[in-house]
Amino acid sequence: MNKGKLLVLIVIAALIAAFFIFDLRQYLSADAFRAQLAVVQAHFTANAALTVLVFFALYVLAAPFGLATVLTLLAGAVFGLLWGTVIVSFASTLGATLAFLASRFLLR
Repeated sequence: MNKGKLLVLIVIAALIAAFFIFDLRQYLSADAFRAQLAVVQAHFTANAALTVLVFFALYVLAAPFGLATVLTLLAGAVFGLLWGTVIVSFASTLGATLAFLASRFLLR
């Protein structure tokens, strides 16, 4: 295994380990989003572009691991049907593409 493959494998393993070590699953539940929905909507009203960029990046990171279901619902609640669909569509496509490229690089 060359250094590039080893590095990609270590980064993926570190992300998965951090997810479980820091118990980040609690933040990806429907209850957590319901509790924070008003805060996120207020932040979106104040800083729309920054909120969209942060959400997009979070969705891209969550999509390859199958954690994007609740984020999809949050996108509809915060951004509305049209913009939520557009953001989720592009973010999920980019996340799936990155997962494909990582697996192709590792498993060639």
